[in-house]
Amino acid sequence: MADTSQLISGVAERYASSLFELALESGSVDKVGSDLDRFQALLDESEDLRRLVASPVFSAEEQSNAVAAVAEKAGIAGLVGNFLKVVAGNRRLFAIPGMIRAFRVIAAQHRGEITAEVTSAHALSAAQESELKSALKGVTGKDVTIAVKIDPSILGGLVVKVGSRQIDTSLRTKLSTLKLALKEVG
Repeated sequence: MADTSQLISGVAERYASSLFELALESGSVDKVGSDLDRFQALLDESEDLRRLVASPVFSAEEQSNAVAAVAEKAGIAGLVGNFLKVVAGNRRLFAIPGMIRAFRVIAAQHRGEITAEVTSAHALSAAQESELKSALKGVTGKDVTIAVKIDPSILGGLVVKVGSRQIDTSLRTKLSTLKLALKEVG
């Protein structure tokens, strides 16, 4: 069986790259980014929208009509509205979350920033995010954009991924390490 995560990643990156080039030509990178963020927020809020995006049961026409209606209702028009219709028409809606992530990465690279994926057991306050950004800027030497993901299963601490480097200070990992150390002693 083929590794579909790589397929999705490749599809997502190609579409995101094309969207970024169009946004750059029209001088609307920030507007496109905010429209994509708004669509991602809709995806995060709606189980029905996630099902529509992920399910192959719906036809391309049904997906296209539904996404066009959602985008119109949310005030997402222009490049992103057309982009969503094209993606739905090409039966690639399943990859839209990856496309949004890839667009953010490409836009951040264009601005000279890097993106850090941060997993936390609970939401970070603005002060905590600011402190984390400055600490990461000190390590990387570049401006850092933080994408926070909440995962209560890590119990506490943070897992920070910047490029190919990962720093895991989660309580779950520390407990696992302690458990292994105790097994070796006993």
